[in-house]
Amino acid sequence: MKADITQTLVDEHRLILRMIALLEKNAPRTAAGQYPNWQFYLDGIDFIRQYADRFHHAKEEEVLFKALIDNGMPTEHSPVAAMLMEHDQGRSFVQAMEAAVHEARAGRTDSCQAIADNALGYAALLREHIGKEDDILYPLAERVIPDSMRSTILQGYQAAAAQVPAGFSEHYRDIVTRYEQE
Repeated sequence: MKADITQTLVDEHRLILRMIALLEKNAPRTAAGQYPNWQFYLDGIDFIRQYADRFHHAKEEEVLFKALIDNGMPTEHSPVAAMLMEHDQGRSFVQAMEAAVHEARAGRTDSCQAIADNALGYAALLREHIGKEDDILYPLAERVIPDSMRSTILQGYQAAAAQVPAGFSEHYRDIVTRYEQE
C-alpha cells in the first residue's frame, strides 16, 4: 500500500474553499453597500496569507512540487509552473484587496467595489486552481511519485506543520466557522 502524499493537501483545500465561499457571499454585498464589515476582510486576508499561503502553499511549493520536479517534471511549461503562477496571481489579488480595505476603513466608500472585485477574483482563481490540483495534479502525483520518495514528502509536510504554533489550524477553522454562522 502506497503512502498517500496528497490527502493532507486535499483536506486543507476543504477549509480554504469554505473561506472562498464566504468571500463569494460577502463581496457582492460589500459592493452593494450592504456589508461594510472590514474586519471580515482583514480576517480573510490573514487566513489567506497564513493558512492558505504560508502553511498550505508552502507545503505544495517546497515539498510536493519540488518532488515532482525532482522526479522529472519540467520546471517551465508544466503543471507545476502553472500552479506557481496562479499562487502569485492569488497573492496579487490579496494585496489589492488589502489596500482597498484600508481605504474603506479610512472612509473611502468608493473602494467597496475594489474590495469586491479582488475578493471575487481571488475566489474564482482559487476555486479553479483547487479543482486543477484535486482533479489533475494530485492524482498525477499519486501515480508518478515512486514509493522511495513518499516518506520524504510526508516528512516535509510534518516539518512544515511543526513550524506553526500549536492550535494554528484550529484558530483558522474557528474564524471560518464564526463567519459562516453570521
